[in-house]
Amino acid sequence: MIDEGYIKFQIDWTPAPPLSLAEIASLNRWRMRLFDAGLIGHYESLGVGFGNVSARIGDSARFVISATQTGHVAKTGPEHYALVTDYDIELNRVVCRGPRQASSESMTHAAIYARDPSTGAVVHVHEEAVWSRSRNSIPTTRPEAAYGTPEMARELARLYDETDFAALGVAAMAGHEAGLIAIGADIADAATRILELCRPRLASAGYPAAPDQEATR
Repeated sequence: MIDEGYIKFQIDWTPAPPLSLAEIASLNRWRMRLFDAGLIGHYESLGVGFGNVSARIGDSARFVISATQTGHVAKTGPEHYALVTDYDIELNRVVCRGPRQASSESMTHAAIYARDPSTGAVVHVHEEAVWSRSRNSIPTTRPEAAYGTPEMARELARLYDETDFAALGVAAMAGHEAGLIAIGADIADAATRILELCRPRLASAGYPAAPDQEATR
């Protein structure tokens, strides 16, 4: 069963002007590539979006993330992102600012940034065929851990400790149907990893090969 799009944590949102286009340019380019590949999108029957991207701000704990319910937007801009300024995983709380509230997956992204200072970007997508094939063959969270919860945060920590998630950079979310996640030093790194994981499925659908990373940073 698809369980997507609904914020499950306490959110402290301050409406604010968007970040500049320059600040989100690389993140936005890769987000639109993932949308074009069908890895970010919208479930029409459920009326909810899926998939999100984020990037850490320098060496800080803050990060920019695509806003909630923007999965249907083909051409995103600064108005479709939020800045997460603080979070508390144990209290299940996220603090953000921007024109829209942060993604319902913000807690999952926060847990990765908190666990791994070397991670500069996180990508979460949906691809059911790849998810079905990859579960348990790549690092996989336990099925009882739902997205956007402290339980998922603890599961990600477990993957770091017990699997090769940090080195491989991709994982499946067993309790989140079709859910896949990738991490990287930057958004180009994380997005390329998820595109490579999904490459056979995308190639069969006629999606072109990934471009040179440097050209799209």
